[in-house]
Amino acid sequence: QVQLVESGGGLVQAGGSLKLSCIASGRTFRSIAMGWFRQAPGKEREFVAAISWRGNSTYYADSVKGRFTISVDNAKNTWSLQMNSLKPEDTAVYYCAAGGGLGYKAGIYDYWGQGTQVTVSS
Repeated sequence: QVQLVESGGGLVQAGGSLKLSCIASGRTFRSIAMGWFRQAPGKEREFVAAISWRGNSTYYADSVKGRFTISVDNAKNTWSLQMNSLKPEDTAVYYCAAGGGLGYKAGIYDYWGQGTQVTVSS
């Protein structure tokens, strides 16, 4: 069984920064792409960023381009999301995910973490 665990969430003022991390465990873990999604209360889960296993390809939602950076350490089965210039509208539960290809649709990802809360105050 594959498990993903997020960490790094918390409370930060607008304009501040946070770094989220995800670690995957499991004897048979293999993935082509790793990603991050978020979900605010009353809203659908939305795509944030994704990266290939080699780290050579990335994909970002327009709302976070220039502010967030995704990275991967495949030797450790971990990936991170560096979030800078945070805005109150970034407040959400953030989920890491792993799947069979780069993409923005949640349905293509096979494994999910339980989520970590990010709150940005005004």
